[in-house]
Amino acid sequence: MQLGVIFLDKTNISLEFPSPNCEVIPGVKWGAIETFLSPAYWAFQVYSQRLNGSKINYKLGATLKEEVAACLLGGHGIPSQVGISAYHHLKNQGVFSGVKTSEQDIYNLLSEPIDVGGKKIKYRFARQKAKYLASAMDDLSQDIPTFKSGKELRNWLLNISGIGFKTASWIARNWLDADDVAILDIHILRAGILGGFFNKNLSVEKNYLELEEQFLFFSSGLGIKASELDAVIWLEMMSSSLTIHELINSSSIDADLKFKKRKIQIAQLEMRV
Repeated sequence: MQLGVIFLDKTNISLEFPSPNCEVIPGVKWGAIETFLSPAYWAFQVYSQRLNGSKINYKLGATLKEEVAACLLGGHGIPSQVGISAYHHLKNQGVFSGVKTSEQDIYNLLSEPIDVGGKKIKYRFARQKAKYLASAMDDLSQDIPTFKSGKELRNWLLNISGIGFKTASWIARNWLDADDVAILDIHILRAGILGGFFNKNLSVEKNYLELEEQFLFFSSGLGIKASELDAVIWLEMMSSSLTIHELINSSSIDADLKFKKRKIQIAQLEMRV
């Protein structure tokens, strides 16, 4: 057994975790809580976030149409803040109000400088995203069925031009708070490879569903909701990019996938939200 302590404003909470050498899933050990990228580290981060009351609101839009638009405008190399700013830029111009907006009008709006944190930024892929958005808004103006699971919604969304597994999973997770899908991008993939719970020979582009199955199996082994784990890993990997690149450069990812340890005071193990 190993003990982790979460420091709140007026009290401390102790949590027990399995010993580092115990397996969380076959072939993957829990590791030490203070070992960056270990399963125990991720479990501690999730519980820390919960107990500190830092619940993440996944939804970006007020309607499914808005949610689809917000997710379509992000990802694929577009920084999250830029994608969200582009979404709000279009929303403020009434693109999602119910009145049909042409592809050309959407393109014109996306071609305008967009305010991102007080700076004017040029949105990438304006032409391509305008095409996808115009098509998606048409599809979502039709009767939309009721979905009983994240996978049902995802499978339906895959019929919309420009939406692949990652974007469809992102929308399903956000809209339904779904735990039967996983949002797999480069950050989650790196965490899985460095942490040993992903098969290093698989890629998101070719093996999305197989990697998703591995991620859901891992989250189940931790006893944590997949949506929580996904969000925590993504936030941590995003905010630790320099450390991650050092680990990648110092590790033989094509060989043993050993990751070096980063010792941290337990009191400082808090999620960045």
